[in-house]
Amino acid sequence: MVRRAHLFDSPDRFIAGTVGEPGSRTFFLQAREGGRIASVVLEKIQVEALAQRLGELLEVLRSRGIAVPTELPVGSRDTRPLDEPLIEAFRVGTLTIGWDPQRGDVVLQALAMVPEDEEDEDDSGDDDPDVDEEDDDDGDGELQLAEDDPDGPDFVRVRLSPAATATFVERAARVVAAGRSPCPVCGQPLDPQGHICPRKNGYLN
Repeated sequence: MVRRAHLFDSPDRFIAGTVGEPGSRTFFLQAREGGRIASVVLEKIQVEALAQRLGELLEVLRSRGIAVPTELPVGSRDTRPLDEPLIEAFRVGTLTIGWDPQRGDVVLQALAMVPEDEEDEDDSGDDDPDVDEEDDDDGDGELQLAEDDPDGPDFVRVRLSPAATATFVERAARVVAAGRSPCPVCGQPLDPQGHICPRKNGYLN
């Protein structure tokens, strides 16, 4: 089967979003450029880890003297829902992020889950999600791109300016935080009807 590559070198929009009610939300990454849209499904913990790693990357860029906004301009927050049609291209197995100094942009790649990833997820669901970092520090063009492996899984690749990356991070953090409220006793997420709290000897909280 020919692998599918969804390339967005100048996206009009790149966001994290959800469908469904808190407690049963499906998380998406979605890129749009002109009339093209690609939407991929991933776990909440992957969105959270991605936002954290991108935030750390932006801090590194700031330390190198690269212009990265510390606060989003007024009116730049993206609060709109996911674009339609919302069609799942694949479920994400691995995420990679990096900096391309030659073009001055952040490169984010979401690779489709393969059978080995599914087995690992079943065996170690509490492990940290894969968010690999690639960085072409010396500008020699060796930033690892998904299309360099013709036999690899389907992927989405997005290039973002530092400002667009900051906008993505801000929205992703809001999306993750908009889920179920934590239990004040144990910290686990509360269902609408409460939950069995392990710190209250199994009583409903």
